[in-house]
Amino acid sequence: MKFAYRFSGLLGTVYRRGNLSFTRDGSSLVSPVGNRISLFDLKNNKCETLPLATRHNIVCVGLSPDGSLAILVDEEGAALLVSLVGKSVIHQFHFHKPVHSVSFSPDGKKFVITKDNVALMYHAPGKKREFNAFVLDKTYYGPYDETTCIDWTDDSKCFAVGSKDMSTWVFGAERWANLIYYSLGGHKDVIVACFFEENSLDLYTVSQDGALCVWQCDTELDGLKPMPPKEDRKKNRIKEDEEFLEETKGEEIHGKAHPNEQEIREKVKYSRIAKYFFNKEGDFNNLTSAAYHKKTHLLVTGFASGVFHLHELPDFNLIHSLSISDQRIASISINCTGDWIAFGCSGLGQLLVWEWQSESYVLKQQGHFNSMVSLAYSPDGQYIVTGGEDGKVKVWNTSSSFCFVTFTDHTSGVTAVTFTSSGYVILSASLDGTVRAFDLHRYRNFRTFTSPRPSQFSCLAVDSSGEIVSAGSQDSFEIYIWSMQSGRLLDVLAGHEGPISSLSFNPVKCVLASGSWDKTVKLWDMLDSWRTKETLMLNSDVLVVAFRPDGKELAVASLNGQITFWDHENAVQVGSIEGRHDLQMGRKELDKITAKQSAKGKSFTTLCYSADGQSILAGGLSKFVCIYNVKEQILMKKFEISCNLSLDAMEEYLDRRKMTEFGSMALIDEGAGDEDGVAIPLPGVKRGDMSYRRFKPEIRVTCLRFSPTGRSWAATTTEGLLIYSLDSGMIFDPFELDIDVTPSNIRKTLHQKEYAMAIIMALKLNEKKLIQEVIEAVPSDEVEVVCSSLPDLYVEKVLEFLASAFEISCHLEFYLIWAHKLLMLHGQKLKTRSQKLLPVIQFLQKSIQRHFEDVSKLCEWNIYNIKYALAISQQRGMKRLAETAVDEEESESDSDYLMQEGHKDSLSSS
Repeated sequence: MKFAYRFSGLLGTVYRRGNLSFTRDGSSLVSPVGNRISLFDLKNNKCETLPLATRHNIVCVGLSPDGSLAILVDEEGAALLVSLVGKSVIHQFHFHKPVHSVSFSPDGKKFVITKDNVALMYHAPGKKREFNAFVLDKTYYGPYDETTCIDWTDDSKCFAVGSKDMSTWVFGAERWANLIYYSLGGHKDVIVACFFEENSLDLYTVSQDGALCVWQCDTELDGLKPMPPKEDRKKNRIKEDEEFLEETKGEEIHGKAHPNEQEIREKVKYSRIAKYFFNKEGDFNNLTSAAYHKKTHLLVTGFASGVFHLHELPDFNLIHSLSISDQRIASISINCTGDWIAFGCSGLGQLLVWEWQSESYVLKQQGHFNSMVSLAYSPDGQYIVTGGEDGKVKVWNTSSSFCFVTFTDHTSGVTAVTFTSSGYVILSASLDGTVRAFDLHRYRNFRTFTSPRPSQFSCLAVDSSGEIVSAGSQDSFEIYIWSMQSGRLLDVLAGHEGPISSLSFNPVKCVLASGSWDKTVKLWDMLDSWRTKETLMLNSDVLVVAFRPDGKELAVASLNGQITFWDHENAVQVGSIEGRHDLQMGRKELDKITAKQSAKGKSFTTLCYSADGQSILAGGLSKFVCIYNVKEQILMKKFEISCNLSLDAMEEYLDRRKMTEFGSMALIDEGAGDEDGVAIPLPGVKRGDMSYRRFKPEIRVTCLRFSPTGRSWAATTTEGLLIYSLDSGMIFDPFELDIDVTPSNIRKTLHQKEYAMAIIMALKLNEKKLIQEVIEAVPSDEVEVVCSSLPDLYVEKVLEFLASAFEISCHLEFYLIWAHKLLMLHGQKLKTRSQKLLPVIQFLQKSIQRHFEDVSKLCEWNIYNIKYALAISQQRGMKRLAETAVDEEESESDSDYLMQEGHKDSLSSS
């Protein structure tokens, strides 16, 4: 049970590549993140990554019209049929070739995929009672080059397919007498998108050179005539059904670009009525993506320079034009109401949702541009801070999975981040020679610590009080100590003969441990004017040091793959783990030696104790994360953090199919001259930049941290920030179970009003819903009596239940009474076991703190409204008095004026 951690979320990556799609209600967005998909709930401001993964990066996603199914296709053409309701894989299928796009018909009965130069139409899964979920219906031939995009008519009678051969083909989903296929030209570049007009066969086509063609059809959708049935065809079908000799391959339709006159007669005809250009003269820019909303006639186009245009069709009126970034816009999607537009930039990993009418962002998220290097949990476990090689420090909310603040003050890569014990200050060390402190109240950099001589900082530690900040240098082999209050440099600790690799403060005592490449760990005593208390000698370079949460043990990972445990008070080694074999390295595509040989030089680069200190988490340049039991020194569980073969060093053995007599196929750089980026006009280069290279990122774990609540742990990897948490919903884990403890007996005891006994029995059975039923049946005025009669062993269990119940229950006051009474009555006894209970108490604090923040905001808003209403009501009477006073003054002034005028008149007459 303790190690039943499951993947629960992916933070730090919001979009990689592929197409974005809005769900049916238009309030959620589906975004491919590597080999997984994330659902962004824009109304409730939450993000969820589904617990399923493909073998390679996802290239295209097709959502069914009812929003219950999704088809995910990866780079190699392997497809997963996924239920978005159950969040599970229903079926697997392989198309054997890379797929460019997937689209369901509006009635949900068929779906079309495009691969190579063909379009394949399948029966949609779930609509027919088929054993095989992917049943091929028809194969459409016609384009000479690769097909790129699909669009359906509103009644699912026809669909259009765009191609790289600059042509667009209209095919009938059924064999219509007057429309089997139709080919449209008119463009000078690759077709990026094609769109049907609402309830019509009229068509818009958009090409990469920024041209839009408007095509008018002489026939309405109702004018499509069904093909007359042939007797011969019927007989053939009956024979095939009787024989059952081979699998049905579906019907094949072969289109011709230049059909003869007889085939054209009495058929549907298209004519081009307009052609528009997006690029002004001299401003050439590749069009990379487009989306069209049929009801509002809104066309959104994205370009390679990061600019997007909004046009109203068919008149081609520009509504507005804006720039997102300087990277190409890879995907655009519009929601069902036409209010929100989603943009994905694969170069920056950026995802935006733009409300075009109010010209405001609904969502603006971006991960770290380069890989994440370090992470730290806040003391209550609510927030995670990450530092990346792009010099940014980002803070993420664990409940919503969104980044809510980004600090960009560093000018070079961030090497380490940490929270202070208060939870409102973040510290980050960087290769730019600064350690910066950020305030989470005002979101600003309020302290910058520097060294007398510029040096690159590789590690960082802060003491338990949050007053002393220390950072280790890569080049001068020194440790710098600063005061948080004054920002002054207090001391420079010299003594190491190699770069400082790791620092860690003892959580209980004023002792700093520093590990270095000189094969030593030094312990510095803060109270004894920073003298070296002990020097621990190791056999290999020290990579990372970590103290146990109670401060009584020190773990050290070294270059020879060993993790050693030390009693630092007596400078005695108390245990060691040989972990090199557990890392299980993969072989890179260009490696000359086997994975087994290369693993001999690899080791753990990050360590972290669990919240209770009984186990240790270790990771390195591998796809595996290991959990060891410290006392027994054995491997408890190994987590495979990724199965994405688009990353390098994933497989232990090389794929022989990629080996030729001249070497690996990976040596051939296929990325040269690709049209993905902005074309750089170099002399003699026809397309793209010939110096541009593609590379496969290598799988690695750069940092691991356990949540202070003990319920989850996080890892910064090549894919992003992965969160693994305990999923206790599906596990039967009884506690001191007796034969008499059954749900019926528990309810019987509860009915007899023996509440304490019923709670103990429910905790023994450890069924969450049953515990909830029993606790909620206790009257609020009897909570104190029940709490006082609970044995100490079960108080911890009840507190743990309360912490988890706070997250989902609406009975806030009732559970607060329980928590208050338990802590008041058993506080002294719990204090003696504080180290063991700390994760549970922090979990409880996190849950209450979250509710406190939500409720306090609501209360402040209500108090403000009440004060405003009272002020208005009081002013209403005052205003009337003021108005009457003003009226009286006016009448008096008027009478005075009249008297003066009358006096003047009398004087003039006299």
